[in-house]
Amino acid sequence: MTEQALPVGPADIDAAARVIAPYAIRTPLLSFPVLNERVGAKVFLKPEMLQRTGSFKFRGAFNKVFSIPQDKRAGGVVAFSSGNHAQGVAAAAKILDMQATIVMPADAPLSKRERTKSYGAEVVLYDRDKDDREAISRGIAEKRGATLVKPYDDPFVIAGQGTAGREIAEDMATLGLSPDIVVAPASGGGLIAGVATAVKARYPQAAIVVAEPEAFDDHGISLSAGHREPHPPAGRTICDALMALMPGEMTFAINSKLLARGVTASDKEVGAAVAFAYRELKLVVEPGGAVGLAALLAGRLDVAGKNVVIVLSGGNVDADLFAELVA
Repeated sequence: MTEQALPVGPADIDAAARVIAPYAIRTPLLSFPVLNERVGAKVFLKPEMLQRTGSFKFRGAFNKVFSIPQDKRAGGVVAFSSGNHAQGVAAAAKILDMQATIVMPADAPLSKRERTKSYGAEVVLYDRDKDDREAISRGIAEKRGATLVKPYDDPFVIAGQGTAGREIAEDMATLGLSPDIVVAPASGGGLIAGVATAVKARYPQAAIVVAEPEAFDDHGISLSAGHREPHPPAGRTICDALMALMPGEMTFAINSKLLARGVTASDKEVGAAVAFAYRELKLVVEPGGAVGLAALLAGRLDVAGKNVVIVLSGGNVDADLFAELVA
């Protein structure tokens, strides 16, 4: 499969890296003896909770908002998100002096709603079980002449998220190491599509693994089926950032070619991973951001003697839930 045959290629990620460099944080790769010894591997964590707005989402949001032509910026931007994409878009719009309207589920964590508002965005709430968030967002965009910034099915967003993978590849090369396994979580699949594109360009032998909450593993199901499939109705998970019903169309076009497999972790295992990261590594990770680490700690990955990279995708967790998980 050639680079041109996929919606996003390494050159697009290189271009995104140049765009976001003055604004985004280049997060490091962290390695901890306590974690390496526990799983019998050399593990590197990519701490995207240290990214601007507390998650990787700023990367793709800024790359997309920056791509909007000057004569279209007056209408502002509209996005739909449970929290992290919302904050990324709101922050990007503020930096570029544009108005942002964010359509958020009424049950999104209060901290994410308040932080979104703190960037100057207007927040419109909807019922996750009854309303069509995309239809609401499109209606607002059409009425105001605004640009809709999708959370994952957009080439600029995917390329922006891919800068995290580009940094992983560069930093592993600096260390003189080759990654055997790279794990990242997925909701719509933009992060792992970008990461896979960047990492596989430099390390084609690396296995890219998608991590999802148990019973919300639509990527794993879709990879096995060979086409996009929704996960069965599953209620709720503490991984509120990873509740998309089905992989994105554009993201799955990439992920179906580049991903090795999927793994899952239960809410209990995710909670244990959040607690482990806090107690042993002194890192604050939100549940959705910790699902890859949870799968690793639960023994879902064959990592003995290997070089493993785990993306911790965000740290925007409600204080009450965090206190409950680490208690």
